[in-house]
Amino acid sequence: MSTRAPAAPSVWNIANALTMLRLLLVPVFGWLLLSHGGTSPTYRYLAAACFALAMITDRIDGDLARSRGLITRFGQLADPIVDKTLVTMAFVGLSIIGIIPWWVTALVLAREWGITLLRFVVIRHGVMPAGRGGKIKTALQGFALFLLTLPVSTWPLSTMWLWIGYALLAPAVILTVVTGFEIVRDALRMVRTSERTLAKRQARRAGRQGSGAGEGAGRE
Repeated sequence: MSTRAPAAPSVWNIANALTMLRLLLVPVFGWLLLSHGGTSPTYRYLAAACFALAMITDRIDGDLARSRGLITRFGQLADPIVDKTLVTMAFVGLSIIGIIPWWVTALVLAREWGITLLRFVVIRHGVMPAGRGGKIKTALQGFALFLLTLPVSTWPLSTMWLWIGYALLAPAVILTVVTGFEIVRDALRMVRTSERTLAKRQARRAGRQGSGAGEGAGRE
């Protein structure tokens, strides 16, 4: 009696729909943040709400994909790209309006997109899951960007959440750099020890042995 392998989940599922919704929220968030040069409290509150909604969908779509067996190749590729697009818009937007220094934005985005590219380059050797440090970094970034998106006014509480945002951003940037080096190290180690690399080494070794045997037979 033969058993059929379970059918692969359709790309058209709720988890991927939430991922695409998050992508659509990116330009909306950017427009709200930069409206009136970032000086309108109303638009800044709306931008913060939009950013929070996008971050919530990021958590929900991952949980749905894992709990309902909706993990697809499209989702695995699109989800990190959409996440990085949202973070990029937040850092660039906040730098444009003078909240985050440009060197911080350049450092963070170079790491984020560099590591994303690295993951795609080494995907033939295996998938690199997010480590604990990376998850903490992502959480700190999210909270920091949300707080820094909120408007600053004469209301004392607004100044407090601004400095809390900076207090969260500092360790987030440090973790961004540290985990970036760790991922590069782990990627190089994975490439050296992967089945693909070992198979290539064995094939080259077999080829050299075969060549050597042929030369020996020729000399005889």
